[in-house]
Amino acid sequence: MPTTKFTKLFTNGNFVDSLSGSSSMNSNGYPASSFKIPTVKFTKLFINGHFVDSLSGGEFETIDPRTGEVIARIAEGTKEDIDLAVKASRLAFDHGPWPRMPAVERARIMMKWADLIDQHVEEIAALDAIDAGKLYHMLKAIEIPATANTIRYYAGAADKIHGEVLKPAREFHAYTLLEPVGVVGHIIPWNFPSIMFVSKVSPCLAAGCTMVLKPAEQTPLSALFYAHLAKLAGIPDGVLNVVPGFGATAGAAICSDMDIDKVSFTGSTEVGREVMRAAANSNLKPVSLELGGKSPFIIFDDADLDKAVELALMAVVYNKGEVCAAGSRVFVQEGIYDEFEKRLVEKAKAWVVGDPFDPNVQQGPQVDKKQFEKILSYIEHGKREGATLLTGGKRVGNKGYYIEPTIFSNVKEDMLIAQDEIFGPVIALMKFKTIEEAIKSANNSRYGLVAGVVTKSLDTANTMSRSIRAGVVWINCYFAFENDIPYGGCKMSGFGKDSGLEALHKYLHVKSVVTPIYNSPWL
Repeated sequence: MPTTKFTKLFTNGNFVDSLSGSSSMNSNGYPASSFKIPTVKFTKLFINGHFVDSLSGGEFETIDPRTGEVIARIAEGTKEDIDLAVKASRLAFDHGPWPRMPAVERARIMMKWADLIDQHVEEIAALDAIDAGKLYHMLKAIEIPATANTIRYYAGAADKIHGEVLKPAREFHAYTLLEPVGVVGHIIPWNFPSIMFVSKVSPCLAAGCTMVLKPAEQTPLSALFYAHLAKLAGIPDGVLNVVPGFGATAGAAICSDMDIDKVSFTGSTEVGREVMRAAANSNLKPVSLELGGKSPFIIFDDADLDKAVELALMAVVYNKGEVCAAGSRVFVQEGIYDEFEKRLVEKAKAWVVGDPFDPNVQQGPQVDKKQFEKILSYIEHGKREGATLLTGGKRVGNKGYYIEPTIFSNVKEDMLIAQDEIFGPVIALMKFKTIEEAIKSANNSRYGLVAGVVTKSLDTANTMSRSIRAGVVWINCYFAFENDIPYGGCKMSGFGKDSGLEALHKYLHVKSVVTPIYNSPWL
């Protein structure tokens, strides 16, 4: 394995030093760690402020992707459990204190919840590491503190929700009220269990809504822990309900429930269609969808080549490629293509795959066996379709769900590996000549979530950012997520935003109030 200088963590579009530590190699061929896994404390449904068994008594296993072994058995919520949670949430909204308390008091409770998360960073980080195969040191240093800060961001917005005074043409006084939409159903994915949880729950709480949340069946552990901390912080019973279960049962029940006023879903485009269908067939509840992506990462001849290589690799291998915003279609202008390809392959070969508790590891296991096999099947598709496998393409070790960073060249845009969301560490590398070609190729996708552009030319950056159909365009950076930057896509990547004040407003209903004006000296 060649040496590399590319051994830093990547966050907010920059590379930073990793935590210190040492490792040894285990029998599987990847770095081992002696980290002591904490005891799993919460495995039941959280309904109306209490942890309870499912009505059916059913359970399911949550699996450690490092080994394929069972971590814990989790209570399985079904339609009947969702019904109970919705009733609790409906009562809390219609008659409880949360929507009626001063917004500053809601903010105070949310701030306390964030402080409690800060006090349990290591435990929560360990839960997401064993449940999702995510890097423990990244979770501890970046992702879990970020969840607390997201809560604080929306807590700060809770008492700044204002309508407008309008000026009608006729003799009327009119204004708008921004009111909470009511009971919200959240369905979140498994790739970022903590971040997805708070990105849905925080603006919803700040708006004064109540909710039922279904975490992904692969990663229920941290969601239940957050529910416990929410209770300790003082969030009233029934406001936040967490019901683990499967999409076909618990998820479907949320989407079709006549007493849920809105659904917010993050996941695949295929399931997003089912969410919309169920919402339409029930009470025509509004939905917001953050769906799949097959995002373009476009590098021009004038780019800083070292930075471009680092960003291009991280745009795909970060979080083992299990990122809807992954820049998995990499387009490189022909003048630098050969040198770029050479350097990218070198970096990928030096990438350290292994135990997510080892601080020197840069990529953990895929979330579960199903995802692991799906990624490997796409790699085989790429080979069969005639793409050139430059590096990777195989599992790492003989235990767990580890896959090498994989790079294909000579990729044609109609190949499956260039069109389908693989959700794994697989790069489709392509060449272009002109800016017109780059724009056409970038938009040659049914998705429109994000895009990345690397160039030193302001003119090129402006042209590309206005020409690419995507919800976010990152210039000379990637994965530059912030609480105050709206995030969400277009086309088959969905609609609605999960960050910024736009996320808060999707949980608010605009009501117009109009009264006549009599004998006013002015209108």
